[in-house]
Amino acid sequence: MTKETLHRPLRTADVARRAGCSVQQVRNLERDGVLAPPARTPSGYRVWTESHALAAAAYVVLAAGVGPAEARDLVRVARTGPESDLLALVDRAHARLHAERRDVALARAAIAAIGAEPLDDARPHDAMTVSELASALGVPTSTLRYWERQGLLTPTRAGRGRARVYTPADVRDARIVHQLRLAGYRIPPLRALMPTLRGHGRASDVAAALRARDENIDARSRALLQAAAGLLALTTPCGHRPCGRS
Repeated sequence: MTKETLHRPLRTADVARRAGCSVQQVRNLERDGVLAPPARTPSGYRVWTESHALAAAAYVVLAAGVGPAEARDLVRVARTGPESDLLALVDRAHARLHAERRDVALARAAIAAIGAEPLDDARPHDAMTVSELASALGVPTSTLRYWERQGLLTPTRAGRGRARVYTPADVRDARIVHQLRLAGYRIPPLRALMPTLRGHGRASDVAAALRARDENIDARSRALLQAAAGLLALTTPCGHRPCGRS
């Protein structure tokens, strides 16, 4: 990109169009310090440059990959901070995505093993109390009660005090929920998924859920990769400092 192109004046609408966002969002990015304050005409109109458009475009792509807050931090550091700080932030984002991908793979293996366990020979004493199941899963009893309120688990009630009793099938459901939660699966999709899993198609539906999670991670990784070139360009002298000026 030449100096002339880099410093060609742009309108707010031009920056918004190139970044794929709204004019208001461009103003918000300026307000939040993501974009450097533009020059102003004598009448007060903003005068943007290609570097502003580059920063806005990088933010829009990054927001899809790492979320708005982290995207703002990345662009700010790319624009104003040392390159080493930017690289550290990018490494952290990639490491988090790698960990999420690994957790999905572990959940897939664990759920396959759980689904293969026979329930036909279950005996009455195989049932578990809420305390026993919480201890086995390594979660607080309040977590199991929350999952029940959300419709993820349906334990029976027994005895005078109507204490929760988790049958072997309930235990298996709880283990599946636990593994999917560890893999980053959120409550609303699980709320829709678990009733189906108690009926038919358990293996195929869980596999579809995990594929959807994989696709989400892929999309976020792709966004981070796509934004990398723009971030690096912002760290160069022509990316955030006026070229040819002291």
